[in-house]
Amino acid sequence: MCISVIGGIKRLEPQYLKEAKRMGVKIKIFNTEAAALDTKIPGSDAVVIFTGKVSHNAKQAAQKTARLHNIPVFMSHACGVCALRECIGCVKAMEHSKQEGKSN
Repeated sequence: MCISVIGGIKRLEPQYLKEAKRMGVKIKIFNTEAAALDTKIPGSDAVVIFTGKVSHNAKQAAQKTARLHNIPVFMSHACGVCALRECIGCVKAMEHSKQEGKSN
């Protein structure tokens, strides 16, 4: 599973990566002004947007791209490691429920 993380705090990037790895998820972090998000988000299983630490334009671009590619978006105003953990938990729960729906 691969999740694109938009926003966040640059100095927490190593902790984000460590927590994602611990939870069995690969993440791509875009916490600086990332040009061409529309080419970087496709292929992700979900998008997490830390709304407190991202520009309005980047948030809109990420949402638009995710919508076009039918990728779920999770938003959090908080941007700490715990917030990322909660968002990853939501993504995993959503994937689990999708799998249960397919097997029934």
